[in-house]
Amino acid sequence: MERDTKSLNEAALEAEIVGLRTLLTQAGVDAARILAQAGIIAMENEAAKRVQHLLLEELHHRVKNTLATVVAITSQSLRTAANLDEGRAAVDNRLVALGRAHDLLLQAHCTGAKLSDIIRFAIEPFESDAVPRFIVQDIPINIDSEAVLPIAMSLNELCTNAVKYGALSTSAGQIEIASRTDETILNLTWTEKGGPQVKEPVRRSFGTRLVNRLAEQLHGRVRLRYEPSGFVYEIDIPLGTLQERGRK
Repeated sequence: MERDTKSLNEAALEAEIVGLRTLLTQAGVDAARILAQAGIIAMENEAAKRVQHLLLEELHHRVKNTLATVVAITSQSLRTAANLDEGRAAVDNRLVALGRAHDLLLQAHCTGAKLSDIIRFAIEPFESDAVPRFIVQDIPINIDSEAVLPIAMSLNELCTNAVKYGALSTSAGQIEIASRTDETILNLTWTEKGGPQVKEPVRRSFGTRLVNRLAEQLHGRVRLRYEPSGFVYEIDIPLGTLQERGRK
């Protein structure tokens, strides 16, 4: 009797499955496609979580760097000011310049910019009227909108690191920014001088990973050199990446 009941239950279950398949078929529903789509959505959700984590990590790093920049701008301005009013004006001007640099990061994604403007906006908050901190060798070249943001962010990261550890952490330090092109490559070189003695770090910081990641966006090749006289950053970027990405 128990075996008969089990057989009846199995038969009923099989009949329900057949009936369900029939209803799905009649309704034009592809069950395999639904399951596949569910799997794709699950993978997309997992990828979105990873991207969100990366963005939060980068935002945390950028906020810390921005705060360090504000502190450095304030202390440098007040240290060289003749009086409080002059110091306040210097702080105000440099913070406004810092805001303009961030505006460029936002606007560049839509409009593109000249390389000279990208460099100027990036370094302006860190420049000094009393003692020039930057020597810039400019070349006339237009940068496509999608390439402006990684270049500007890289220069901003280099400035921030120089304030923390390099040439901009001392009153006598200077930075040379040189650029040149051949038929296929833009070479941009950042050379620090007059700062504290440099030693190669024992591990890669998030800032180092960031400039390398930004270089990857440009399909560029980065070389970092920790010379005793000062840190050197050099990148080779294909001209096609700089001038055609936005038109692809």
